[in-house]
Amino acid sequence: MSLNYEDCLALLEEIRWAGKPKCPYCESTNSRILKNEHRYQCNECFTSYSVTVGTLFHKTHVELHKWFLAIRLVLNTPGGISVRQLAKEIGVNKNTACYMIARIRNAIPEERELLLRILEMDTY
Repeated sequence: MSLNYEDCLALLEEIRWAGKPKCPYCESTNSRILKNEHRYQCNECFTSYSVTVGTLFHKTHVELHKWFLAIRLVLNTPGGISVRQLAKEIGVNKNTACYMIARIRNAIPEERELLLRILEMDTY
């Protein structure tokens, strides 16, 4: 089963914010939803943001469900997964797979909790 974009965003919002959006720029919880854009507008600093800002998913064009699967494969494959194998498993080219592996590994120290919560999910 593959999650759609909205499902992935909802899961990320639950993991990061427990359902209460928080501006990554000023940390205010006073915001309004911009539904058609899958973003929020902060009512304090007036910046728009999404749940991916400040995470390894920020400014990437790879679909979130592929990221979730890649995290599981990179972190749970005994001995690690090769770039070519990851590319084949999630349907991206090898350059993208290499980029994703590096980004996941770099996120381990700073975003450990986020990665662990994604690993706990059994929805994909």
